[in-house]
Amino acid sequence: MSSSVIVVVAVLVAALGVAYVIGRLITLRAGMIRDAAKAADVDTSGLGLSTTDPTVLHFTATWCGPCAAVRRVVDQVVADLARDGSTVAHVEIDMDENPEAAKRLSVLSLPTTIVFDASGRPQFRINGVPKAADLRSALQPLLA
Repeated sequence: MSSSVIVVVAVLVAALGVAYVIGRLITLRAGMIRDAAKAADVDTSGLGLSTTDPTVLHFTATWCGPCAAVRRVVDQVVADLARDGSTVAHVEIDMDENPEAAKRLSVLSLPTTIVFDASGRPQFRINGVPKAADLRSALQPLLA
């Protein structure tokens, strides 16, 4: 094997290694709950948020496979909290049907979930599918 072929193979292996590490780092962040309070000045009118309880709003699309998993997690958490006597609203917005709402809330990818307090201020933001326990923990301080 010539030295130029070895160099090309080494460069390709290194590039694949870097791509793998970057992809892994992005995947590790998926589903993590992040603070969204700094986006509190966003216009939330017309989104269907509850005015008396926290709201979990998630953006979806018919072609988005992981969005169905988000729906199941949110439905489960909302039902669990309802059994405990707490009310949490759940709003789902199709990004293709309402791109203006996605633009107002700076939604760039699906699935994106935003947790609002009862005053309509965004408190938490999740890109990807959240874990039920993490979503429940994020909602607990917002419950009356």
